[in-house]
Amino acid sequence: MNSLNLSDWALKHRSFIVFIMAAVTLAGIASFFSLGRAEDPPFTFRTMIVQAGWPGASMDDTLQQVTERLERKLQETRGLDFLRSYTIPGQTTIFVNLKGSTRPSEVPDIWYQVRKNIGDIRGTLPAGVVGPGFNDDFGDTFGLIYGFTADGFSQRELRDYVENIRSRLLQVPDVSKIELLGAQDEQIYVEFSTQEIAGLGIDRGALIAALRAQNAVSPAGALETGQEKISLRVSGAFRSEADLLDVNFLSNGRLVRLRDIATVRRGYSDPPQPMFRVNGKPAIGLAIAMRDGGDILALGRNVKRAIDEQVANLPLGIDAALVSDQPVVVRTAISEFTESLWQAIAIIMAVSIVSLGFRPGAVVALSIPLTMAIVFPIMELLGIDLQRISLGALIIALGLLVDDAMTTVDVMTSRLAAGDSKDHAASYAYKTLALPMLTGTFVTIAGFVPIGFARSAAGEYTFSIFAVVTIALIVSWFVAVLFAPLLGVWLLKKPSKPADAPPNFVMRTFKSILVGAMRLRWITIAAALACFVVALLALPYVPRQFFPASDRPELVVDLTLPQNASIFASEDASAKLDAMLKNDPDVASWSTYVGRGAIRFYLPLDVKLANDFFSQAVVIAKDVPARERLQAKLEKALAEQMPSAVTRVSPLELGPPVG
Repeated sequence: MNSLNLSDWALKHRSFIVFIMAAVTLAGIASFFSLGRAEDPPFTFRTMIVQAGWPGASMDDTLQQVTERLERKLQETRGLDFLRSYTIPGQTTIFVNLKGSTRPSEVPDIWYQVRKNIGDIRGTLPAGVVGPGFNDDFGDTFGLIYGFTADGFSQRELRDYVENIRSRLLQVPDVSKIELLGAQDEQIYVEFSTQEIAGLGIDRGALIAALRAQNAVSPAGALETGQEKISLRVSGAFRSEADLLDVNFLSNGRLVRLRDIATVRRGYSDPPQPMFRVNGKPAIGLAIAMRDGGDILALGRNVKRAIDEQVANLPLGIDAALVSDQPVVVRTAISEFTESLWQAIAIIMAVSIVSLGFRPGAVVALSIPLTMAIVFPIMELLGIDLQRISLGALIIALGLLVDDAMTTVDVMTSRLAAGDSKDHAASYAYKTLALPMLTGTFVTIAGFVPIGFARSAAGEYTFSIFAVVTIALIVSWFVAVLFAPLLGVWLLKKPSKPADAPPNFVMRTFKSILVGAMRLRWITIAAALACFVVALLALPYVPRQFFPASDRPELVVDLTLPQNASIFASEDASAKLDAMLKNDPDVASWSTYVGRGAIRFYLPLDVKLANDFFSQAVVIAKDVPARERLQAKLEKALAEQMPSAVTRVSPLELGPPVG
């Protein structure tokens, strides 16, 4: 490190270094505000769902002729970890799980091969099998969810209003997709008495065929003139219920009109599709996902502005409620980091002033924002957003990145006390400490290498710890050898007292402790070993959890009924839960998903499949202590009031879902 003295070079090019310091400061400020904001880092879901239906088939037939055939073919999947299948009469669902070591870049190609392989055996499946269908789109997080309730409006009228709002929100910057929750599809029901039509000699199959033929869309050709071509279309397609009632068809040589033997009504799916409720009221929801690399805070502001504009035009009786608000969570995390940053600067400043004096402490404190100002543009260049893991890594780095600057300033101060000039003191600090500081930097980075190179979903989730800490530590070394010496030359003063002046109280106390430990070295070594042994013995009693519990106020309540339960039974069970939550002082709001699990409003959420016997509620408590009280109350109440259901009440978890 003696061939090129970076500190000497920086002092000889002061104007250039000052320019660089100003430039990186401005770049850091700009990058901090332009970095993407998210709650969690993205990670690849290595699971695909393959589903197939065979209406009317028994459990055994579905298992043997559909599930097992699909599983045999899926076992050829490259990188396969395990298969998990669920089979009910007429329906099979297979989870294809890849190994955690599968590279994220390989996953899309593997899913393509799965589709191709299943397509090869599609023709060998029994006639009447619907599908197989594939679902590998797990990565979208719907961080904003709005629920719309209506008083005095039909489901169809409410859906029309919500669809219009959805169309407007799709134009908002950073919105990638919007899912509709709880909307029921309309259907036209033709109802007749089988005994009556049998008495009239009308064949049910012929009646259905006549209706299909009447409503079929058939090509009618085109009319070409000398200048244009006009497409022809045959009229007669059904436009209303009245058109259906006017259908005529022949039966046993007689002309029969549908209105004479049947009734026609407009209704909704029966049994209903998965339902959505907000605070116990039937609702239609809009779940909004952000594009990759977007700013969730900007998305929240833009969506709120658009929603406010649309809600102002809604008729009285239709209300909108914000069910999930991820921007608030991210804004709080960013605010806490900023607060931690200033606290760290203040603490380091105070410690440095006490141990080194005001001017050396100022040099050390100024090195922190300079280091962060360089880290932020590098994070932006590498595509690392401000999210839970990267913010945690920055806070970890705050306690490490000051070491090099503090060491440099300490050596400069000691050399100034010995009578050296400021430039010589800075040069001496580089000559004696640059290599040890760089070695220490790489040793510290080595402690984070297992996280950075772990080939698993957890490793992918936590990768930014390694990346951000590595960037911050390397940058802090350059700040310590380029910027800190120049700041020291400006701010440090030669001490007025001679170098051989008696040490102060702190130094005297530390020296006495050190001398005592050296004199009683065997006792010191024994005490250190004893502490180590005690730590090993106490280790089994430390709770083991790779990811800590989330500090979000939500509780997720699962209600699982017997597998033959209908969606109406799930609706009744969820209504009992609504009654428990209503007027509870610890509850801020809640949303209920009947016949399915909650949509992924939180990236690590373990999303449940749609099943008639399952419902799930997301309850937002007023704060974390309220969440703990509410969890205890719900667990007790559910055990007492729903003994036949399998219930689970749990807070949100950090890290990739584990099921």
